[in-house]
Amino acid sequence: MLEAKNLSVRYGKHLALNDVSIKVEPGECVVILGANGAGKSTLLRGLTSMVPLAGNGDVMFREKPIARIAPQKIVELGIAHVPEGRGVFTEMTVDENLRLGANPKRARAGADSRREEVLQLFPRLAERSRQRVGTMSGGEQQMVAVARALMSKPDLLLLDEPSLGLAPIVVGELFQALKRVRDTGMSMLVVEQNVRASLAIANRGYLLEAGRIVGQGAAEVLMDDPGVRKAFLGH
Repeated sequence: MLEAKNLSVRYGKHLALNDVSIKVEPGECVVILGANGAGKSTLLRGLTSMVPLAGNGDVMFREKPIARIAPQKIVELGIAHVPEGRGVFTEMTVDENLRLGANPKRARAGADSRREEVLQLFPRLAERSRQRVGTMSGGEQQMVAVARALMSKPDLLLLDEPSLGLAPIVVGELFQALKRVRDTGMSMLVVEQNVRASLAIANRGYLLEAGRIVGQGAAEVLMDDPGVRKAFLGH
């Protein structure tokens, strides 16, 4: 479904992403693991044309090149990106945020029925559909951000650090919701530092360090890998 080859991104003289290649198959959940500053968020921005690529790297989505088209056109092709920091409209209600998510042309038909389907995945939001998002907890706001992205009728969902800043109990609830999203057959690419939570819902993972892929494998293999455990789990 998505294949990136030899992606590099420069911020001035700093090479933030160095010759990175990844792949996401249809219906697959893939996680990108790495510490702060590893290049995880830059990778998602590069995939969605939010930062320019350096060199001759390319991104293919459904076998079509998308590396240098406008971000809004990428949304219309079926890729939804939930950025770090959520980007929700805090002065609006949950329902208003969701309806804004259905703005792309591809998403307008059937928006009401899709809203009901999305709220079934996030029961907590169904109970709070008229609540102003700014009055909600960080975990609830993250659920709003994911739910709004799903309203755009994506074929691929990109999530940037969904657990960032959340209490452990809230992380568990959020990832249970993401598991429900995965179980619908949604293809997902998740950038995370939380190894246990992300690998628990993933099929495969990549390890990113200083802008380079330094390892990859099936989720269960990475979870048991001594190097991964030492680097990310502290033992």
